[in-house]
Amino acid sequence: MYLPKHFKVEDEAEIFAFIEANSFGQLISQHQGRTIASHLPFLLSEDRSRLLCHVARPNPQWQELQDQEALIILPGPHDYISPSWYENPGVPTWNYQAVHVYGQCRVFEEAEALREVVNGLTAKHEASLEQPWQPQYKEAMLKAIVGIEISISDIQCKYKLSQNRALEDRQGAIDKLDKQGAAALTAAMRKTLL
Repeated sequence: MYLPKHFKVEDEAEIFAFIEANSFGQLISQHQGRTIASHLPFLLSEDRSRLLCHVARPNPQWQELQDQEALIILPGPHDYISPSWYENPGVPTWNYQAVHVYGQCRVFEEAEALREVVNGLTAKHEASLEQPWQPQYKEAMLKAIVGIEISISDIQCKYKLSQNRALEDRQGAIDKLDKQGAAALTAAMRKTLL
């Protein structure tokens, strides 16, 4: 990822908080000489050294994934920024937050390991619901998926939130985005004003 200094995030706590909050992304790898991607929810291991996910067994991406380096893209909030929102003229652009994770893949099919991943993802995403659903998976359901563990080798984090613009330009963009209902992006941009 192209990472100009003013958009690069290096604070580890911030990066891992972003990963936890934006854990749905794309697993990108090679399959039969071609780039392939799957859109998946990811689970960060407790020690923050691995990302875990699973794919449907018919998905061909897992078949050549063992020991391959993959790229996981985890996007956050994003939106168009009009130059008309700036006091000082600019060009049309896009503000966004994103993390790129690189790592070696390990494919697994053991029922207990699959159950741990599925239960972990379920617990994470059911936690905010009024009546969380309790996992009850039959063995046949687990045989229909394949697990993937990505050992993290590199993380790149970019928050492109108009930090390269004057304060009044940044505030103008925040005000316009706020009127459009882009709450998550405006909240992130407001943090850059502090």
